[in-house]
Amino acid sequence: MNNKLIRFFNITGLTWFIPLVKIIAGENPTPQVRELFLIMGVPIIAFALFLGLWSVSASQVNTSLGAIPGPAAVWHEAGGLLDEHFAERSKETQYYQRQQERDQKTLAEDPAAEIKDRPYNGQATYLDKIFTSLYTVFAGFIIATLVAVPLGLVCGMSPIINTAINPLIQIFKPVSPLAWLPIVTLVVSAMYVTTDDSWFEKSFITSAVTVTLCSLWPTLINTAVGVSSIDKDLTNVGKVLRLNWITQVRKIIIPSAMPYIFTGMRLSLGVGWMVLIAAEMLAQNPGLGKFVWDEFQNGSSNSLGRIMVAVFTIGFIGFILDRIMLSLQKVFSFGKAI
Repeated sequence: MNNKLIRFFNITGLTWFIPLVKIIAGENPTPQVRELFLIMGVPIIAFALFLGLWSVSASQVNTSLGAIPGPAAVWHEAGGLLDEHFAERSKETQYYQRQQERDQKTLAEDPAAEIKDRPYNGQATYLDKIFTSLYTVFAGFIIATLVAVPLGLVCGMSPIINTAINPLIQIFKPVSPLAWLPIVTLVVSAMYVTTDDSWFEKSFITSAVTVTLCSLWPTLINTAVGVSSIDKDLTNVGKVLRLNWITQVRKIIIPSAMPYIFTGMRLSLGVGWMVLIAAEMLAQNPGLGKFVWDEFQNGSSNSLGRIMVAVFTIGFIGFILDRIMLSLQKVFSFGKAI
């Protein structure tokens, strides 16, 4: 049971629980306490020093929007954003309650009356913007994965195709999202016409496609490297057994290259999340990027504090996404160090 817990914590990245598990299991507590201090104590002390340095130095820097907010001010703004979210959800609930009561009254007066429910069009809250950003980045990431993995498999299996595509990869891989965005905006505007029944807004598609174009390269490259690095004995076994091409890919190539594929996906998701904020700023997709831009344009006394909240939110979500992909990478690495 202890070994299973330790393996679980290693996979999920929750390694600070491992010394506690070993202490409970009856192992010598002295080395475990030392290990716990290194894993948890040192980072906590470093973060506390960072907060102290930030608190002392923040008030010394004055901008056009006022002094840089310290940790307490940023925490206060975070609480204010949460309060605004709950207040908006309360307004939404009251709106639908009033609509339901109005519909019931109308039907009571005229059972044949046509009822038309109207959606609530209140202001998007900070948590709504977080959800929008996550939805957008995963849409772009999934599209990038669906394109990059098959193309990487083909490149890894065929040196000729790899030689042909590699120059394009090297040219487009370093291109900034700020360069892609005008092109994507023009193409989406020309090809996608929005109506009242449209599923997606143009700003969402523009941001998602920009994320796709910037994040597919790590997955493509790692997949190609993983396929080309497969032990030749495995592919020879497939030839001896006279497996068809699809069976070889499904049974031999993909399982063997899986650790590399997930390494590329982890890198791609990190790039996509970083690219998304810039894309949302310019495409005006209602996510965290637009929130930062709107607060900067707003120029109120609490704008800097709200921008700092967004900065920490972006960093924290990026860390969580990386931990999730790292856990998946460990699950599919089969003990290999990538």
